[in-house]
Amino acid sequence: MNRTIKEATVKRYHYDSHHKFEEHLGDFIGAYNFGRCLKTLKGLTPYEYICKIWTPEPECFRIDPTHQMPGLNTVSTETSSLC
Repeated sequence: MNRTIKEATVKRYHYDSHHKFEEHLGDFIGAYNFGRCLKTLKGLTPYEYICKIWTPEPECFRIDPTHQMPGLNTVSTETSSLC
């Protein structure tokens, strides 16, 4: 994990300030954790797993998790995997 972070941030970009580095690092870690497939979730990302659980039991959730997806407000007929 440390090598992945270093290669994606420090070795790839030049930062004018420590604040810029911390901001980019936070964004990278958020995206990495959001898109990473986990063995404990049977190869799904955390978001895909939540959507899978929500489908049969929507009453267990207060809000629709598909409304929390980052990015553009577009409806897709296919679900693409980040893995």
